[in-house]
Amino acid sequence: MNDAGANNKNGLLEKGRSGVLHVIFGRSAVVLVLILIQLILMFWVFDYFRKSVPYFFGGHLIIALALVFIVLNRPSNPAMQLSWVVIIMISPVVGGLFYFYVETHPGQRILEKRLETLYKQTAKYITQDEEIAQKLAKRDKGTARMADYIRKHGNFSVYQNTKVTYFPLGENKFEAMLQELEKAEKFIFLEYFIVEKGYMWAKVLEVLQRKVAEGVAVRLMYDGTCAFNYLPYRYPEEIRKMGIQCKMFSPILPILSTHYNNRDHRKILVIDGKVGFTGGVNIGDEYINRRAPFGHWKDTAIMLEGDGVEGLTQMFLQMWNVTEKCEDFGKYLQKENCGIQDDSGFILPFGDSPFDRELIGETVYMDIINRAEDYVHIMTPYLIIDHEMETALCYAAKRGVDVKLILPHIPDKKMPFALAKTHYPQLLKAGVRIFEYTPGFVHAKVFSSDGRKAVVGTINLDYRSLYLHFECGAFLFDLPVIEEIEKDFEHTLAECQEVTMADYRKGDIIQKICGKALKLLAPLM
Repeated sequence: MNDAGANNKNGLLEKGRSGVLHVIFGRSAVVLVLILIQLILMFWVFDYFRKSVPYFFGGHLIIALALVFIVLNRPSNPAMQLSWVVIIMISPVVGGLFYFYVETHPGQRILEKRLETLYKQTAKYITQDEEIAQKLAKRDKGTARMADYIRKHGNFSVYQNTKVTYFPLGENKFEAMLQELEKAEKFIFLEYFIVEKGYMWAKVLEVLQRKVAEGVAVRLMYDGTCAFNYLPYRYPEEIRKMGIQCKMFSPILPILSTHYNNRDHRKILVIDGKVGFTGGVNIGDEYINRRAPFGHWKDTAIMLEGDGVEGLTQMFLQMWNVTEKCEDFGKYLQKENCGIQDDSGFILPFGDSPFDRELIGETVYMDIINRAEDYVHIMTPYLIIDHEMETALCYAAKRGVDVKLILPHIPDKKMPFALAKTHYPQLLKAGVRIFEYTPGFVHAKVFSSDGRKAVVGTINLDYRSLYLHFECGAFLFDLPVIEEIEKDFEHTLAECQEVTMADYRKGDIIQKICGKALKLLAPLM
């Protein structure tokens, strides 16, 4: 067999392996197996206890009602409660077992306790400069109160003396990223949801290897789901041989665990504590448009230089040390003197965790929407929102705020796209204007409001980002870069087509039916 034939064969085997892994580890497969087991048991019970069928159905109903009572009285998002109720009423035994498994799994509790310990250990190194907090309160009391909430419930501080650079495309971020990596002298921290082999990763890895040889400490962490499609399962071992500390967050193992549902969706790069990057851009060739599976890829990122980098360093160290015994946090959590003196505005880097009972990401978004006076402009790849977020967007539009959403025209996933469409009628009726990016796919997560506020980060407008994943972002207030972010929004808008109610009515009927059918289970997808 020639090399091409061997490569094709290997490629097919790899795809087959990937497909098998998806089936084995997918949530749908687990649910189907459990339902199949219940069906077999039910047929056996019906045959064995024919005369007791009425009692069986009565017991079935009592169990279902008891479980529904438990679900509705536990603190949770109402949409998620509704999804669980539907599952339990359809299949009380399997649904109930699955619910208790998800809610009480010890692996999740262990991770939660470990994170609580890390938050406490890093808290003493992260202190709010009260002079800056007072300046913010004088500038805008409402924003200061939101910052105070984030400080009390997430231990993230608001900073000044930070230069912020905005990148309207992944290519721009990649170029700056390589330049800054070359300047590293002490340490490089990388935390990404996706790291994929290709041109982008090869160029980054080349610099990292060179920096390790120069004595720079390099740490790389990526999400465990990369082992499905992007990297070999043993890839961290390969990277460690190069002198780079490397690990997967929550690697997927052939055992059931509910914390697999809580992925590390953050994108953070910190260099020497002086420079930091975040935004929507992962490490993969589609993010810099060297590969175009869904047309042109619109993504955004920001670079911080100065005091605000401390917030990104804090987040990285907390996640890295989930599986470490000890860390000298003080070695890294200290403001590096970058010579930047800028008190024109404020920056608040923040993280969001599914385990701390605080929906910081959603709270920041809601605060922007609810206090907007002139406009709220949003770019997001997904629109799978709860009633509260939909109501906030509608109310803002109804009270005269210019609310615009930019969404993809070419979706990367069909089910989320169908679910997004289910929100169109209500939003359009309220006066929210929806635009689809015709060149391709929007992966940016950007909020811009009133020329004074903006958020750039990793947080999508969907249940997974708002409730289930580890996320991060940066809230910007009264900084010059906000004007650039708004200009980019307007530039992107010019490449979009507006969706009207007439367009929605003429849309794909199958897509609409699928979207509405999926909506009941959207919070659990």
